[in-house]
Amino acid sequence: MAKRDYYEVLGVDKNASANDIKKAYRKLAIQYHPDKNPDNKEAEEKFKEAAEAYSVLSDPDKKARYDQFGFEGVNGAGGGGFSGAGMDINDIFSMFGDIFGGHGGFGGFGGFGGGNAGPAKHRGSDQRVKVKLTLQEIANGVTKKFKLKKYVTCTHCNGSGAENGAVETCPDCKGTGRVVRTQQSFFGMMRSEVACPRCNGQGKIVKDKCRHCNGDGIVMGEEIVEVNIPAGVYEGMQLSMRGKGNAGKFNGIPGDLLILVEEEKHPTLVRDENDLIYSLLLDIPTASLGGFAEIPTIDGKAKVTIDPGTQPGKVLRLRGKGLPSLNGYGKGDIVVNVSVYIPETLSKDEKKAIEGFRNSENFRPSESIKEKIFRRFKNFFD
Repeated sequence: MAKRDYYEVLGVDKNASANDIKKAYRKLAIQYHPDKNPDNKEAEEKFKEAAEAYSVLSDPDKKARYDQFGFEGVNGAGGGGFSGAGMDINDIFSMFGDIFGGHGGFGGFGGFGGGNAGPAKHRGSDQRVKVKLTLQEIANGVTKKFKLKKYVTCTHCNGSGAENGAVETCPDCKGTGRVVRTQQSFFGMMRSEVACPRCNGQGKIVKDKCRHCNGDGIVMGEEIVEVNIPAGVYEGMQLSMRGKGNAGKFNGIPGDLLILVEEEKHPTLVRDENDLIYSLLLDIPTASLGGFAEIPTIDGKAKVTIDPGTQPGKVLRLRGKGLPSLNGYGKGDIVVNVSVYIPETLSKDEKKAIEGFRNSENFRPSESIKEKIFRRFKNFFD
């Protein structure tokens, strides 16, 4: 079945607020909740579909990439997308606990699957780095290495936080890491699972803390990380590498590495989305008589033909010499804006030579030429 637009899935438009998106998702989650639709595969798929849409549209960065590039922006390289396919329903409950009110059901329905999510996993914090790229690196893609100072798993206790492995099962949750609570809600009695307060959801209690990590299971360390940056990225874009951030406590889930893209300014080319703009300044003889000019490109130079009588404001295009699209479809152009240089000072002989052309009809602009040049000038402001 073809993938549906995320806005269509939630029934909101692109200008919907974060609160409207949340409300729309909650409504669908209640409608297709597995406890209300037992053994209903279609409802389960719609439940997952809504969760996938919400995971993207509730995240400002993912939403911006989706609005610009569609599914490629969130599921392609560095997109960090979400897919409900093959996921356990409990995974979705864990991801959106604020929507479901913990891990439980709605309006008197118990947690799907009996609440067997297991002990909680601490998630490590994300790491953020900046990478400055040249136009050539953006055009071709590049691999960058970063030496990160970050929290890593303690090797002395293997991440358990316990000296010599001295841990015992939590007596309150019996090692599950979760306890059940029942409370009245807007939807009726709600049975929900929460992290066990005694063991903080770990299911185990450390008797003797590791002397190296003070019982956290993580220590400060270093790691060299290689990041493959795809071609076509742009200034301000944020890529992510799952699991390359700080390690989580007690062998928890590592955070992500977030890479913020910055562009180095090119000495002669200016980026305009996938096009590159170059200002070509011609001398009067070349503009009048025609000839050739060299245009800088990302990988070298290109020679273009200058027609006789080339006017200021003329635009030339070098097709396909710009930057590639992030989704891999096509390339931009190099757009050449032509100007003509008028000397600021002249020698006696030069003045005399030009004076000889003053009364020549060929050196007086016609009305059609005037209109054409002024129209080009006006287009810059439209």
